[in-house]
Order: sequence, then structure tokens, then C-alpha cells
Amino acid sequence: MTKAELVVKISEKANLTKANAERALNAFVGAVEDILVKEGKLTLTGFGTFQVEKRKARVGRNPRTGKEIKIPATQVVKFRPGKLLKDAVK
Repeated sequence: MTKAELVVKISEKANLTKANAERALNAFVGAVEDILVKEGKLTLTGFGTFQVEKRKARVGRNPRTGKEIKIPATQVVKFRPGKLLKDAVK
């Protein structure tokens, strides 16, 4: 699903115009980003948890040449689905 398709789905479910649905989606995404940058964790009860975690530096391998390369440490966002979401997907 693309962002445009999601905007259409939101506009139908919430009885909004597509423009308002897109603004709402952009506001949600921006708010999630801000919270993860500042606090590192966002829990939406029943839906799931977004959390920033540190990934250690490690040694990888270039698949083309087989040469070892150093992969630096970084931070990544992980999502763990909540019970209601898990049950809905089953």
C-alpha cells in the first residue's frame, strides 16, 4: 500500500476530504518522529510500540568482492505489535 492509498482509506473511514486526511497522516507521522527523537519510545495501546534501539558496530562482507567492511554503530526504529493488532492479523 502506498501513502496515497492510505490517505484514501483514512478519508473513507474518518469521513474526511483527501486533503484533510493527508494533513492528519502527515501530522501523525511528524508527531511520531518528534516523540522518537526526544523520548525514544512511543506506545499506542492495542496497536504496538515504536522504540529506538542502538545497533552495535559490526564487520560485514561485501557480497560482490567478499572483502570485509566495517559497519558503524547506528540507531534504528523497531516496532513491536500489540495484542489487538496481532489478533487482527491472525
